[in-house]
Amino acid sequence: MIVRHYLHTDHVSTGRALAAASGAPYVLHASAGARYPFHAVRDRDSLSLGNVTATVWHAPGHTPEHLAPVVTDRARAEEPWLIFTGHTLMVGDLGPTELAASTEEGARALAASAARLRTLSDFVQVLPGAFSGSVCGRGLSGNPFSTIGFERRFNRAFRVTDTGALVAMMLQDIPPRPPRAADTRAVNMGVAQHTHSDSTHDARPDTMQTSP
Repeated sequence: MIVRHYLHTDHVSTGRALAAASGAPYVLHASAGARYPFHAVRDRDSLSLGNVTATVWHAPGHTPEHLAPVVTDRARAEEPWLIFTGHTLMVGDLGPTELAASTEEGARALAASAARLRTLSDFVQVLPGAFSGSVCGRGLSGNPFSTIGFERRFNRAFRVTDTGALVAMMLQDIPPRPPRAADTRAVNMGVAQHTHSDSTHDARPDTMQTSP
């Protein structure tokens, strides 16, 4: 199966093309609002592959539909082993919140998602969707993975447990939005199309056109 954390604003995803080519289900949170068939999941739904189970956590903030699969290897333990945090929690920062909602609305949702992530054990591994070099964070590490415990101790944003203080932090130093962010997200939602001749590669935003 192909699980998407959220509908992107900075590039056209090839996930649907991969799903079509492989026959794999294309998984999005039920709130995504995509205008094409997909496998809709909700908070606490389970996705299983052998002994491994991924429990869906709805983790809004970066976008309203953002999800974060919490993975358990039941051959070893009933406790979670790792979490794919996408652009909610990254190594060194939390994800920006202005891409698909108002910055403040997204920041308040992100604060609730971060509080939920803090309930995980320190040993749970964190596999984020971006690291140093991405514009989706203001202090990202070059390390592509971490643990909840390390981020709890050293991540300046994740350490902030007061909602008001975290919202105020997220409203500072807001990076510029990607070019044509709304148009790109519309393509990924299926309400617009692009004209890229090779559907197996990410399309440039300047090749897109809006559907009627």
